[in-house]
Amino acid sequence: VETVEDYDEYCHIAAGLVGLGLSRLFDAAGLEVLVPESLSNSMGLFLQKASVIRDYSEDINEVPNPRIFWPRQIWSKYTDKLEDLKYEENSKKAVECLNDMVTNALMHVEDCLQYMSTLQDPAIFQFCAIPQIMAIGLLAFYYNNVEVFRRVVNMRHGLAAQIVARTRNMSDVYDAFFEFSGMLKSKVDKNDPNAVGTLNRVEAIQKACIKSGLLSKRGYYLGVGKQRFNPMLITIVFLLLSVFVVILSKK
Repeated sequence: VETVEDYDEYCHIAAGLVGLGLSRLFDAAGLEVLVPESLSNSMGLFLQKASVIRDYSEDINEVPNPRIFWPRQIWSKYTDKLEDLKYEENSKKAVECLNDMVTNALMHVEDCLQYMSTLQDPAIFQFCAIPQIMAIGLLAFYYNNVEVFRRVVNMRHGLAAQIVARTRNMSDVYDAFFEFSGMLKSKVDKNDPNAVGTLNRVEAIQKACIKSGLLSKRGYYLGVGKQRFNPMLITIVFLLLSVFVVILSKK
């Protein structure tokens, strides 16, 4: 993967085509109205880019040869070899590269919000919205987090269960995207080379949430420690995640 264009093409093949196919199935079944292909494609790209960022440690340590999905056009600004970012002495550059990758992924959020706002069937809505919220949540956790280069960083079980339990409509989606993007914004270091670009993306996301008129700003997603969830709900979460992992598998 050399250029950002190559990266987008890879993500389109790996997940964008899935989004396009599902949209056509929903339309053919008479459950949803067909939306512009660019919106369906962005739904897949956003999920895939979050997955690519998450899997750095696993991919780079693959034997006998590392799997490289991060585009050279981005990582070459910070290192001569992508695998060198996993070493502690390169932590500063690694985090700058990571933040660049996260910022690139955020460019798809407004399309994703627009796509989800068109959905009418409750089951389809949840099927589409839950992984999107998990993706923005993961990107917020990944941003400025050097642990991404040491291990696979996943969402806490309780938070994943909370997202599944509370995602019912677009108000819930806007609340989640507003809150997680705000969390990401609070982590931006003004000295980061991509700080301005990241803040612009976050502000655009939050503006879209506010403009919807559906934002309640309940602020409960990050207060997961205050509530317990039963094992059955967490099991359902893992079953849902397994489905999406299979759909978006790069292997």
